[in-house]
Amino acid sequence: MSKIANYVRESYDELMHKVSWPSFKELQSSAVVVAVAALILALIVFLMDVAFGVQDMGFWKGLLGYFYSFIG
Repeated sequence: MSKIANYVRESYDELMHKVSWPSFKELQSSAVVVAVAALILALIVFLMDVAFGVQDMGFWKGLLGYFYSFIG
């Protein structure tokens, strides 16, 4: 049991005195960077879906849609 108590005590000491926690302003700027990167990646995936025809949009079948209609 003393090993568990020692582990908890050392973990608490490390979290309170040795870990450098970011400030609220640093957290906000990191969150903005992550949100912008996620939006850019989502836009890239959407454009690839439209370009290669993963979704049929009626007037545009995508490159693969036209290829399949050409060979099929």
